[in-house]
Amino acid sequence: MNPHDRLLLDAAGAGDADGVRAALAAGAAPGTRDEDLRTPLLLAALGDHVDVAEVLVAAGADPDAADSREDTAWLVTGVTGSVRMMRALLPAGPDLTRRNRFGGISVIPAAERGHVAYVRAVLAETDIDVDHVNRLGWTALLEAVILGDGGSRHEEVVRLLLAAGADPWLADSQGVTAYEHAVRRGFDGLALLLRAAQQRSGRDGRGTGGAR
Repeated sequence: MNPHDRLLLDAAGAGDADGVRAALAAGAAPGTRDEDLRTPLLLAALGDHVDVAEVLVAAGADPDAADSREDTAWLVTGVTGSVRMMRALLPAGPDLTRRNRFGGISVIPAAERGHVAYVRAVLAETDIDVDHVNRLGWTALLEAVILGDGGSRHEEVVRLLLAAGADPWLADSQGVTAYEHAVRRGFDGLALLLRAAQQRSGRDGRGTGGAR
């Protein structure tokens, strides 16, 4: 590996924006990768080093370059819930359909983790698919209920997803809807939200199913 590339990776991972600038000026490649195929931009996203990411994006770094775990800088924002990093990457034109190793897009792990601010921002500022289904047969709405804790953060995530047009009738691969999961888990607040959304939809749920 070019020594300048190594310096760039180290600086990006450490959040050293000046070091990143110096390495780039010395000839380091923005798309260089470490042993796990992580780029400097991915390392910056993992550490939520927004100033570093801005430097790298300006240098042409790819927000969709995947590592050995199929993570990208953009996908990582859904895991960390960093709105500032999300916004730093948008000028690079990330592929909103890029999938992680579970077949999910960034809004799904964000919904699972109850990252309210991120879910609000990504729904408002991009055209991300609110009803994307991952390999488990789950949408962001389903994941917020199945893997969430039923508390206020996940209730707000569900409100945001429904307001953005999430289909409350979409069921998992076993035909179980988010409402039914909420009832089974004793999440009364979520159940009320989801049942009301189903009623507003004017549908009875027949003919809907899991992954598509």
